[in-house]
Amino acid sequence: MTETAHTVHQIARPHGFPTAEHFAFVASPLPEPEAGSALVENLYWSVDPYHREMMDDVPGGFALDAPLEGRTLGRVIASRTPRLTEGEIVFHRKGWRTHAVVTADEIRRLPRFDGVPLTAYLSLLGGTGLTAYVGLTRIARLQEGEDLFVSAAAGGVGTATGRFARLLGAGRLMGSTGSAAKARHLTHELGYDAAFDHHDGPAADLLAKAAPDGIDVFVDNVGGEQLAAAVRALREFGRIVRVGTISQYNLPGAASPRFDHADIVEKSLRMEGFLVRNYLELQEELYEFAVPHLQSGRLALDETVVDGFEHIVDAFLGMLRGENTGKIIVRDRTQARP
Repeated sequence: MTETAHTVHQIARPHGFPTAEHFAFVASPLPEPEAGSALVENLYWSVDPYHREMMDDVPGGFALDAPLEGRTLGRVIASRTPRLTEGEIVFHRKGWRTHAVVTADEIRRLPRFDGVPLTAYLSLLGGTGLTAYVGLTRIARLQEGEDLFVSAAAGGVGTATGRFARLLGAGRLMGSTGSAAKARHLTHELGYDAAFDHHDGPAADLLAKAAPDGIDVFVDNVGGEQLAAAVRALREFGRIVRVGTISQYNLPGAASPRFDHADIVEKSLRMEGFLVRNYLELQEELYEFAVPHLQSGRLALDETVVDGFEHIVDAFLGMLRGENTGKIIVRDRTQARP
């Protein structure tokens, strides 16, 4: 067993887009678990858009010169509590490090389903999938046959939203993304009826072409111009699900989207944001919904896997640049198939 642990620290606050210079890899002796805790060797790490928000000087944000936090899966390798068994795989939030000391209250045990890979617990069965599921079933209250527009549709939450919407009986699916190749992927692989590269022109024009008859629901991962375009395109009693504002994370002081606020009243629109941590009680419901479809092959995992903990910062920055398709996951090299 290795005697050295590695962690990633944030060492400076970014002003705009972060770079590798905002992070540092720090080596230290392998931590020793105290009574009541266990040492976990992390195997899979999630890097997510919300990490960019936490890099700023905000309440609850990342502290400088300290290990970062994030969703991760790991194996218990040394235990000093009967509540954690050596060899078991657990989910916890002490990511961005190779090893972590955890208590039983800080982990979640994972049910193992035949034919479902571990990575699913960081994508469709994890916070990414739960975000999509909550957005569709609790916030939008999607009804069969309703037409849906998803921004950042080729990302982690976007791909999960599209696949879940299809299973829930959505009508037409429209998506925006950052390249022509990803737009083709949405229509050829994920079952979208129309998709566009948001760089190709004004969002209002692109959405009007993709959805000439309007939309019922907008799942917004981007904000900005696309949010304004969706307000215009929504039909009466339309709903906007606010998940994120990735278009503004790296643009401090960016102007808010401008739209006709009268549309909100005259079309009886509803806009609602949410934090997935307030819906964790729906985790089992997500399993009941998604696992049978994963096992049957009707539901596929959309993942970009990066091998090697040493590449976790590169993976994070690449995700912010839109280099991934689906959920981006960093994998320890020992878990890579030969």
